[in-house]
Amino acid sequence: MPANSWPENHSYRSFPPLRAILYNLSDSEEASIDPAIAYSYSGYEGRRAKAAILLIVAWTGTIALHLVSWGFWLVVGFTGLLCFQALRILLARPHATPEPLAEADRSQWPSVSLLVAAKNEEAVIARLVKMLCHQDYPPEKYEVWVIDDCSSDRTPEILQALTQEYPNLKVLRRPANAKGGKSGALNEALLKTQGDFLGVFDADAQVSPDMLRRLLPMFNETRVGAVQMQKVIANAPLNFWTRGQEAEMALDLYFQQQRVAVKGIGELRGNGQFVRRSALDSCGGWNELTITDDLDLTMRLHLDGWDIEVITFPAVSEEGVTSLKALWHQRNRWGEGGYQRYLDYWRLIFTNRIDLLKTWDMFGFWIMQYFLPNAAVPDLLMAIYLKHLPVMSPLTTLAIALSFVGMFAGLRRVNPQSKLTVSNFFSILVKTIRGTLYMLHWFVIIASVGIRISVRPKQLKWVKTVHQGTGELPL
Repeated sequence: MPANSWPENHSYRSFPPLRAILYNLSDSEEASIDPAIAYSYSGYEGRRAKAAILLIVAWTGTIALHLVSWGFWLVVGFTGLLCFQALRILLARPHATPEPLAEADRSQWPSVSLLVAAKNEEAVIARLVKMLCHQDYPPEKYEVWVIDDCSSDRTPEILQALTQEYPNLKVLRRPANAKGGKSGALNEALLKTQGDFLGVFDADAQVSPDMLRRLLPMFNETRVGAVQMQKVIANAPLNFWTRGQEAEMALDLYFQQQRVAVKGIGELRGNGQFVRRSALDSCGGWNELTITDDLDLTMRLHLDGWDIEVITFPAVSEEGVTSLKALWHQRNRWGEGGYQRYLDYWRLIFTNRIDLLKTWDMFGFWIMQYFLPNAAVPDLLMAIYLKHLPVMSPLTTLAIALSFVGMFAGLRRVNPQSKLTVSNFFSILVKTIRGTLYMLHWFVIIASVGIRISVRPKQLKWVKTVHQGTGELPL
């Protein structure tokens, strides 16, 4: 396929576009749609009841396994099945990164819109805008949009000054009563953008000047609807929590690329995500009824028949949260958003809109990431009461082992220039051990999320992380 053909054909899809279901559209109505209009899809209703049912099933099922003699061996057998999938993932060869856009084909390069949703970001917004406006890319072929969501600090004044300096910078200011959170801000800007591809960044992002030239060839394949950049923690050396996030991002990158290599699920991570406009339109834009727009869009794209690729370089850097309290609040939102998408779209998942390999991959990681932490509480209580091993210990062992191996391999992958000497090996090993201990917080987060959303409804609002402008990274 020619490097700059930028195909839009999606003829292999044998079902109607997802937005036809979300908005209950007829064929004649599919041509144009405002993503901010109300959804008719009933899957967004009854989240608390669905979460409660799932929690009851997890708890009662776990207790029942303790009460039958063959319960432990049933879990062993199921863990064995997951081990085969784990081996497929670990032994896979990740997709190669295509060559950057050729200078000779400059006139054929696609148009791009870069979006930044910002609220009270005076410490970091100027740095990001300058990086985005200094891309090694024809100025007439890309635009930068900053959506100021009614900031109360100096963000509006800073953006006003920057518009005088950069002609391709456009600022959209939302009123105080604007709804939809970050998704609403992105949808509002979407209607005004011109790009064939859209990139989304958090205000604390840092990117390299060759980002667009290196990333856009990832869309050469017809089925690729989105691409996620590697995320790097800019202030990683600061303390235990930021070092843990550095290892966590390496782990995430590794498993994402390995899963994609076996035709599994690739996921978006918000900061540094690029989406094909036709794919975004086909799946109905950003969901304004979710607290994690990136994870929800991930599910929508796969349900609509698109693939998501993950690229190691170029990377996007961001500030890691620096305290346990900030980590708790941020990860609770991530955990709830990740859990919520399964509650919202389970009916569509079971209608075979996602192929078998992706569905099996999704199921395996749902077991590890969401079911296992929720089952941990009754499992531990029953193990203490009956004085024997937790029945889920085989699954827990597999999850921790996969995390350890994936983290070591991921830390190695993000630093390919360094040779694996003895000292370097032990340095990565120490980071992996520390990162594995850090990752145990996810068991507590997901277990608490599962209980909380079963009894208390979530108020949808923009929950932002405070950015200080620390951690300059040479990219």
